[in-house]
Amino acid sequence: MAAAAAALEPWQAAAPRKRRRRRREVAAGDPAAEPEADREVVLGRIREAENDLLISDFWSSALETISKCLRKHLEQLKAPVDMLSEALGNLHLDSLPSESDLAPGSVPGETLVTGTCHLRCVCYGIGNFATCIIARNQLTFLLLFLEKCQIPRSHCWVYDPLFSHLEIAILNVLGVTVISENEEGKRSICGKPTIFYMIHCGTALYNNLLWSNWSVDALSKVIIIGNSFRGLEERFLTRILQKNYPYIAKILKGLEELEFPQTSQYMDIFNDTSIHWFPVQKLTQLSKDTWVFREEPYYQDVEDLEIIRNKTEDPSATDLTSS
Repeated sequence: MAAAAAALEPWQAAAPRKRRRRRREVAAGDPAAEPEADREVVLGRIREAENDLLISDFWSSALETISKCLRKHLEQLKAPVDMLSEALGNLHLDSLPSESDLAPGSVPGETLVTGTCHLRCVCYGIGNFATCIIARNQLTFLLLFLEKCQIPRSHCWVYDPLFSHLEIAILNVLGVTVISENEEGKRSICGKPTIFYMIHCGTALYNNLLWSNWSVDALSKVIIIGNSFRGLEERFLTRILQKNYPYIAKILKGLEELEFPQTSQYMDIFNDTSIHWFPVQKLTQLSKDTWVFREEPYYQDVEDLEIIRNKTEDPSATDLTSS
């Protein structure tokens, strides 16, 4: 792994807590939402958000948390020592370049990465970043995260049913790939180490993602930045979690989780957020029956599912295998 950690029918990315739902309500047209703007205005707002994030205590603390997880994850993948040191060496605060050093449409702190990078990123549920400051901060974090981990933006796939035509155009300018179909979170990593960035998404999306990669080999190559799985365990009755979201219930003993730092400035943006990875040692200690069960989730009798199903006959996702 080189230099890493260096709609049709859309699903709805919402989470159980009312605090999280407020972001979606604002993004959907609440009077508190910001007015629609043109591309350059939104790009300017992204730059401003990045400037604020870079100098915040939250950013430096979040980098420390990410670094701890990525070091263990890369060691598990048996990355060469020099690559590991190089990747983790980039997890620090660089001085911000001047505006004159930036290419048109880029954001401060962007690093041009050359060569081959095998670590990829998939992002679900950012929301309307053109009009919602919470969504914009989450997008900004993603862009900085890609830079610090030396993941080329071309290796990042993004999807949210709320994206406007303007936002899709901006994401294209920023260099990430917008997924055109509703995957319901059912994306296989196809053997390639992948980070899933899923802030405040519905529980079913995490369950679907686990199902799509339900093996020791696949999960050992997955990192999830999103809702705390321990928090899900605390909020759901055990029988409900096991019945409605069995893959989450089964994997709780096979993961390690590090909570994101909490600061007043970014409390509503990254509350209940953790970074998760799946140690091989823990995965192999799970019973064999754990891996035999492979039934696809359908959620027929689940209330408040927080996901809109893909009703097409062939809900195939954008193919990453050729990338």
